[in-house]
Amino acid sequence: MTWVSAASWTLKEYGGCDMARRRQRLAQRRQAMGLTQEGLAEHLGVDRSTVVRWEAGTASPQPWMRPRLAETLGVSVTEIVELLQRETGPSPGRPALHEPTRSGTAQVDLTSVAELRREYDELAASYDQAPSASLLAKGGEQLSLITLMARKGPRGRAERELLALRADVLTLMGQLVWDASQRRDHATARGFYDESVGVARRLRDHTLEGRALLRTCYVELYGAQDPRSGLDLALQAANTARATSPAVTGLALLHAGEAHAMLGEASDCEKALAQAQQQLEQTDGMDAAADLVSSTQFGRLAGSCYLSLGQHRRAQKFLETTATELQDRRKSRAIVLGNLTLAYIRQGEIDGAVATLAEAITELERTRGGGGLNVVFGAARELGPWRNERIVADVHDRLFALMTTA
Repeated sequence: MTWVSAASWTLKEYGGCDMARRRQRLAQRRQAMGLTQEGLAEHLGVDRSTVVRWEAGTASPQPWMRPRLAETLGVSVTEIVELLQRETGPSPGRPALHEPTRSGTAQVDLTSVAELRREYDELAASYDQAPSASLLAKGGEQLSLITLMARKGPRGRAERELLALRADVLTLMGQLVWDASQRRDHATARGFYDESVGVARRLRDHTLEGRALLRTCYVELYGAQDPRSGLDLALQAANTARATSPAVTGLALLHAGEAHAMLGEASDCEKALAQAQQQLEQTDGMDAAADLVSSTQFGRLAGSCYLSLGQHRRAQKFLETTATELQDRRKSRAIVLGNLTLAYIRQGEIDGAVATLAEAITELERTRGGGGLNVVFGAARELGPWRNERIVADVHDRLFALMTTA
């Protein structure tokens, strides 16, 4: 079974790139499979005019069409990104490949890769501040360029650095797609993460592999709502990165703790949280994933764990402190505020719940973070019994306005 990247539909529907360019490669792939436009349309159950618009670049396939389109064309996630990208050269300021040598093969050196790494770092730094949909086009362009450069046959350190960058971009693309789909497009996110795992294994880089496995764990825990599968993946990530990265190991154990909490396993949850704290305290500048660790992560996950376990007052204390410290990370803060709203509601503190929910909505108006949207909508549903009260009605109106523009 093949799958397809949501990066393609986001380029149009989220305003990332100019779509008014013909997708010659998409048409060529269809022809290579022996399909006419009518034949592809028949396979997919759409009108021929729909396929014409896809190939003309004036429309993109809808998210639910991706798996069937991928299966019909027999393509991978990277190939789909390429097929649906605009067919232009590198953007201004982008690193150009060196001129071809006498053998006709272009060279890729460490300078070119370092410039791409800088662009990736800038994009990743934007994740917690900007809507994921607005970042998808840039991520897709980076992935396409990395794929092109990889075909030029870099060797030695340049090849390794390019592959490591590819693994990072694939993981980020999974995050962006899942978030932009409001955590609904599990298959595409998993596809990016699976490919990142494959690249990391080729590099024998256990830290990179652990990061991608941890992201797959998030999809199982918070998307598929399968804590048992999420727990298995969290422990796999922790075991994979244990010898190389206390940061990834600690984060994975935090999420193992949350999986235990979802399963009602309080004792195992406490053990996992304690082990996670020990690992996170060992993180230093020699850890390649040290940038993933912040002072707020333990409080954020511990608060969520105690909320799942029904220890609402204890959850409230962790979440209040964490929300105060998270002023510069809007997507994460929206999730914490949503959980804090739930802690207040379940203790009957409606005024506190409404004030916190309003603050969470303010963060979401800026970022449209899929995780935050899901938590906040859930909190609003729990406010249902008080919907006739004026303060609750006002915050529901704001949430409705957010929903219509999300």
